[in-house]
Amino acid sequence: RSDIVFCRTWMPVDIKSYYNPVTNHLAAGTDGWRAMKNKAQLQIATQTPIQVNPDSIYKPIERVERKFKKLYVPRKIEENLPYASKPKNLVKRKRKGYLKKRTVVMDSSEKRKVSFMQAVNAIRNEKVAIRKERRTQSRIEKTKRNAKKDAAIAEARKMKRKQEFRVQGKLEATRERKRLRRGG
Repeated sequence: RSDIVFCRTWMPVDIKSYYNPVTNHLAAGTDGWRAMKNKAQLQIATQTPIQVNPDSIYKPIERVERKFKKLYVPRKIEENLPYASKPKNLVKRKRKGYLKKRTVVMDSSEKRKVSFMQAVNAIRNEKVAIRKERRTQSRIEKTKRNAKKDAAIAEARKMKRKQEFRVQGKLEATRERKRLRRGG
C-alpha cells in the first residue's frame, strides 16, 4: 500500500523595493538633463544607414501552375449515376461525320418556303436600317434645336445678370454718396 503525499515546492518571497530619485540632473543650474537617445536618433546623428534584414524584404511569389489529372469515374459507378451527373466525354472527331458531309436536297415547296423566309428577313432588315437612320437624323435635329434653345437661355441669363449688376452698382454709388455727405 502507498499513501499520497503532497509536497509544497514554492514559497512567497517579498522583493525589497528600491527608490532612488534623480534630482540633481533636473536642477535649473546645470545644462539640463538629457535622456538617452534611441537607435533611430543615433542613426540620424551619425548618418549610418538603417540595417535591413534581407528576410524581411518582400519578394514576388512564384507559384508553379498545378496540373490535375482528369477525374476518372469507374464504369460501374458511372452506370448507377443519374443522367445529369454522368460525365460527358465527347471526343472531337478529326473527320466530319455523315450528317455534316451530306447534302440537303430540297423539293420545290421547301425551296419556296426558304426563299420566302429570306425575302421576309431582307424586308425586315431594310426596315430596321431605315428606322435606325431616322432615329439618328431625329437625334441630330433635336440637338440642333436644343443648341438654339440653350443659346437663347444663355443670352437671357447674361442680360439678366447685366441688369442686376447695373442695379447693384447704382445702389453702391448712392450709398457711397450718402457716406461721403455724412462724413465730409
